[in-house]
Amino acid sequence: MPIHLCQNCGKAPATVHVTDVVKLHNENRERHLCENCAVAEGVTIKQHESMATALQEFIKQKAGIQEIAQVTCPECGISFREFRNQGLLGCPHDYRAFDKYLSPLIERAHDGATHHIGKVPTRAGGGGKRQNGLLRLKRDLQDAIDSEDYERAARLRDQIKSFERQGR
Repeated sequence: MPIHLCQNCGKAPATVHVTDVVKLHNENRERHLCENCAVAEGVTIKQHESMATALQEFIKQKAGIQEIAQVTCPECGISFREFRNQGLLGCPHDYRAFDKYLSPLIERAHDGATHHIGKVPTRAGGGGKRQNGLLRLKRDLQDAIDSEDYERAARLRDQIKSFERQGR
């Protein structure tokens, strides 16, 4: 078996093989990385590193730490620096205050989802599930528009119309 070089740095042997599942196109993309590049991307964690350290490194990589360290929540006053050091948010409003910096982390932790996709209480019946599904589609539509993914936005728009027609 030939030795593959890291697709990221092109120098070290690739020892970590990552398969990214792209739900939008229903395809899998394989990447071959060396250990250092995999750690830098947050794909693997060195054995001697704690999860908090890995989280800090991931956040530093994704955003200029100097720029965001001073961002604070207007409700509870916690700074992003405090969150980074403690690993805990101060209040529910922090998600909005730190959205730009938390979203990539949340997406990675929840397989691409940026909001809760959980169970609906049984007593809510099908209407609650329907309503949550419609709300999720509308949020996804707004995300697609914001990221200028107009093909996805058009598909979501059509799904929403179909969803709304079925509810009548």
